[in-house]
Amino acid sequence: MPRPALLVSALLALAPAALPAQEIDCAEAVTTVEINWCGEQAWMAADGALNAAYADAIALAREIDAEEAGNSEETLREAQRAWVAFRDAACEAEAQPFSPGSIMGAITYGCLERLTLARTDDLVSYVDDWAQ
Repeated sequence: MPRPALLVSALLALAPAALPAQEIDCAEAVTTVEINWCGEQAWMAADGALNAAYADAIALAREIDAEEAGNSEETLREAQRAWVAFRDAACEAEAQPFSPGSIMGAITYGCLERLTLARTDDLVSYVDDWAQ
């Protein structure tokens, strides 16, 4: 059984990165290559938003630590590492029933996008809750 991080790495390696975006209309994607490419793009966009939210959350955690001599930044970093491991394992489990099959990539990318968007919302809420 492949490890979750290996699954994500394998998907990225197999992704049709050579396809120019202007040639694929994700609203009209029908081939496996198109669907997987569009899924990867959606996940990458979600990951970009996650990285921005995480940077804001880390900055806030540093401020909290400076004011209260706490351990917020380290705890948040540990939580994020644990979340990444959870996300990868959860998406591997979600896609596993479709292995080996051409839909496995689409299932995995959809899962990665969905969980990444949810985590982004969590991090945004963390920052927003402190701003109130």
